[in-house]
Amino acid sequence: MTFDSGGISIKGAQGMEEMKGDMSGGAAVIAATWALAKLHAPVNATAIVPMTENMPSGSATKPGDVVRAMNGKTIEVINTDAEGRLILADALGYARKLGLSPLVDVATLTGAMIVALGKSATGVIGNDGSLIEGVLRAGEATGERMWHMPLFEDYRDKLKSDVADIKNTGPRDGGAINAAVFLSEFTEDTPWVHLDMAPADSVDRDKGAWVKGATGIPVRTLVQMAMDLVER
Repeated sequence: MTFDSGGISIKGAQGMEEMKGDMSGGAAVIAATWALAKLHAPVNATAIVPMTENMPSGSATKPGDVVRAMNGKTIEVINTDAEGRLILADALGYARKLGLSPLVDVATLTGAMIVALGKSATGVIGNDGSLIEGVLRAGEATGERMWHMPLFEDYRDKLKSDVADIKNTGPRDGGAINAAVFLSEFTEDTPWVHLDMAPADSVDRDKGAWVKGATGIPVRTLVQMAMDLVER
């Protein structure tokens, strides 16, 4: 998301200039792919980076609209500021169409993850225990903090819609998990892990290996994880 104003569900003015950083997840995926190529890693990795910006206009998506994802599922848009998951839905659906597995998605997806973890770790949620463990090990090896969050089935009820297959957002409680549950609708039975790196995408001062500004997290973790898969 190259810039996120919130769309019709527009954000407040304070700090909106920082929303150019909503592209951190896509940038991390591109950087990790570049690093694997420079390292001549013997791994077949495919990067899919959906790109757009979220702006209000006469043709913008509105709350109450129903859109159809590329896998055919319909989505009721409750809040246009929950837009990143909409483009991720198509990216994940496209990855499945290509037969790619396992799937790892990376995004500054929710402010709720910042509330849950503070500005110190990336949230990890998925449907495959060994894949999740691989991410946690890679994060520990590279010094990028990862924290496993649950993916409980009963959260799915919070995203039920009367007019579509699913809503794009649920209640405020468990917001980061609700977002991951939404994404899981588009990964289905493919091994998948979701990295919500909103808490770790930037720092406000020099901090260890990270200089003030964008951190580049989780590039190191993605590269380490890919190399670990090669060594199995």
